[in-house]
Amino acid sequence: MTKEEAAKADALLTTVRQMIADAAEGDPVLLFALRRRLFTRLMYWERGTPAERRKLQILKWRAQGGLCGLCGQAMEQKGAELDRTDPVLGYTAENTRLVHHACHREDQETKGFS
Repeated sequence: MTKEEAAKADALLTTVRQMIADAAEGDPVLLFALRRRLFTRLMYWERGTPAERRKLQILKWRAQGGLCGLCGQAMEQKGAELDRTDPVLGYTAENTRLVHHACHREDQETKGFS
């Protein structure tokens, strides 16, 4: 993200924060609830709902024959993780693979993520 793009995002955040505060009308419980709901919905917008990701995980499990998409070894479905090839493209069948947690962590480290 460029500095200009970050500035746009920051300006948008300032506007949204004010809109949320206005909608809460000074009620701290409502302010909390509004922030929580918007946070959750934004996460679902990017990642899909937990049910959608679970369905995708089952689809990938079957398509990969129960093998890790990184090391190729057998893995339990429980604890396996969806790994996006390109994070921008989201959690789709074409853009994900199912991997061991340890393989995912190791792959992220090699990419410079922690």
